[in-house]
Formats: sequence, structure tokens, C-alpha cells
Amino acid sequence: MSTTPDDSSRMNAKEWIAQFARALGTEPPSTQEFSQLLDLAGEAAHSSERVAAPVACWVAARAGRAPGEALQAARGLRSDA
Repeated sequence: MSTTPDDSSRMNAKEWIAQFARALGTEPPSTQEFSQLLDLAGEAAHSSERVAAPVACWVAARAGRAPGEALQAARGLRSDA
């Protein structure tokens, strides 16, 4: 018998993020922020390496920047800078 949950008992991403946010004492991202964070992660991953995606989101949060603002900054980066 498997000890890992099947797909029907797993939380989806938004449910998991909502619980994670509550555990950290904050609100989960809005639908727009969620989309912008995914876009930011995609921008970081496609412009460099996949590992840049979660770290870019962390850097944006640490800098106190809104997801849309961070996405705009990421899109302005150049590889020759």
C-alpha cells in the first residue's frame, strides 16, 4: 500500500499558498498578484536558469516590491549589462 497521497487528496497550488500564507501570518496573493508572480518566475527562469525563478520572487519580497513592479524590473534586465 502506498503511503503517499493520491492526486485527489492533494491541495492545489492556490490552496497550498493560502495555508502557507496563514502559517506565516499574512494574506495570500490576489489573483492578479499570483499571475504576476508566475510571470516573474517565468521571466527569471527563461532569462537565466530555472533556479532563478523562486529566488527572484524571494528577492522581490525581501525588497518590499509588489509582484507587478518586480516583473517590470525583471523584464528590463539585459544579459549584457
